[in-house]
Amino acid sequence: MNIASFLIYCVIVTFTPGPTNIVILSTVQGFGIKKAMEYSYGATIAFGALLAISALLNTMLVVVIPKILIIMQVIGSLYILYLAYQIYKMDTASSTVKQTATFRSGFIMQFVNPKVVLFTMTVIPSFVMPYYTEPHILAIFVTIITVIGFLAFVTWVLCGAIFKELLLKYQKPVNICMSLFLTYSAIMGSGLVEIIRR
Repeated sequence: MNIASFLIYCVIVTFTPGPTNIVILSTVQGFGIKKAMEYSYGATIAFGALLAISALLNTMLVVVIPKILIIMQVIGSLYILYLAYQIYKMDTASSTVKQTATFRSGFIMQFVNPKVVLFTMTVIPSFVMPYYTEPHILAIFVTIITVIGFLAFVTWVLCGAIFKELLLKYQKPVNICMSLFLTYSAIMGSGLVEIIRR
């Protein structure tokens, strides 16, 4: 398992601007750190739940349809490339989100956030399941990814307006770097490297 590409993918997807992170940023600015943390706790629990659901569903699918893992790796890699393109062309200056700053809204947001849903449904089969399928190992990876997501949310809370200003100031170079890292992760997660090495 390529731990570097797995971690790069998790960090980039969770730390880059998306609906949840933008809401956290606007919540810090509008309601303060306490409300933003309340929202973040709800988002983190839902994020972990989505990862657990993904691991469970993908484990059942692999047992029923063994070749599904290859299909999920391809879908996951294509999604990562799509994310790389979206981040490359993203304009954070035009992102504005209004949301109620509660635990419940943070929880619900994850289930309707396409970035989170697609990430949670592709990260386990793309990076973990080709090497590990035991339930306790999958639970460890679900926990690791959930902690990474929580750290991303807390980073947005703590950096608040400072982080937003940095992103706006160096937006294009940051977007290009993140896109290149995601492209690397897509290639590594696709299984192509292993096929070429054979």
